Amino acid sequence: MNRTLQEAFPHVYCELDFSDPLELSVATILSAQCTDVRVNQVTPALFARYRNAWDYASADRTELEELIRPTGFYRNKANSIIGLGQALVERYDGQVPNRLKDLVTLPGFGRKTANVVLGNAFGVPGLTVDTHFGRLVRRWDWTQETDPVKVERAVAELFPRKEWTDLSHRIIFHGRRVCQARKPACGVCLLARDCPSYGEGPTDKAEAAALVKGPETDHLLALAGVAS
Repeated sequence: MNRTLQEAFPHVYCELDFSDPLELSVATILSAQCTDVRVNQVTPALFARYRNAWDYASADRTELEELIRPTGFYRNKANSIIGLGQALVERYDGQVPNRLKDLVTLPGFGRKTANVVLGNAFGVPGLTVDTHFGRLVRRWDWTQETDPVKVERAVAELFPRKEWTDLSHRIIFHGRRVCQARKPACGVCLLARDCPSYGEGPTDKAEAAALVKGPETDHLLALAGVAS
């Protein structure tokens, strides 16, 4: 299934825009209960205004909240971002640490956020168990665990460590593009042969093809033998 996902998504990447570990940390905090597209609309102005941990640590709360308001839950997110800046200044000389055990102690960070930052900003392999990841690995019967930490541990045992970051991206891409929560595009899914949940969505190719989203749509439909 992983090899098939590699064929479906040969070029995977973090869909949050960032240029350094701090920007990715902030963007990932903002992505909670919000789409990456919306976050990427907000962050250019945010990153122009706040350029380092000291800027976030001393941020005017009202100004920061207004900048991030479109991402939702902006008061809680502002608390996390200001707290993150303060913790980085006080404990890490303003730099985002590159170890899981340090990252998970920071405001706004859990294991998911830590693994996003490790895998994409530092090149340290990690599994990002977001809602798409958890939903798909249960559909595929890789695990039936529901706790994200238990899901991470179960899936980690199935794959070499070097695969973890790209595997996370492939699964998340597949969940966003093809295997959506309410109506998966089973009829054009390249994993259909191996998927124990095949048939949860439409199996008719034309109906399923209409459900596929994203920039890889033409590629995915061509692999499924459907003209886009």
